[in-house]
Amino acid sequence: MRYEDWTAKLNEPTPHSYKIRNGQQMLLPTAKMVDDFLRSVPKGKAVDVKMMKAQLAAANGAEVTCPVTTGYHLRTVAEAAWLQHLNGASLDAITPFWRVLNLKTPTTKRLACGMDFVASQRIAEGLDA
Repeated sequence: MRYEDWTAKLNEPTPHSYKIRNGQQMLLPTAKMVDDFLRSVPKGKAVDVKMMKAQLAAANGAEVTCPVTTGYHLRTVAEAAWLQHLNGASLDAITPFWRVLNLKTPTTKRLACGMDFVASQRIAEGLDA
């Protein structure tokens, strides 16, 4: 996928939605919701994907958050942030995706920034790589 497409996907105006899965109300978040969540994680603090999904669900009146949609949007947010950085945005200005994505998260292996970038940002903030 081209970088411009990641930014367009991040900014898609499609609203979030819900569906019932296994008897539970499941949130299908937007990329912007994931981006907003990541931006809310303070510097020097890590949140795992499981905790992020639980917090998104609770904040939006759902019992669970769709793992597939969330994973897809995590990559969208990370790739859009990386593009911003490549275009001159400082690390403080981009979405700090490394506070949720770590070297064990499958999505991290596919990012254009590479695993070394994620590891170096996590180490710089005192987080486990």
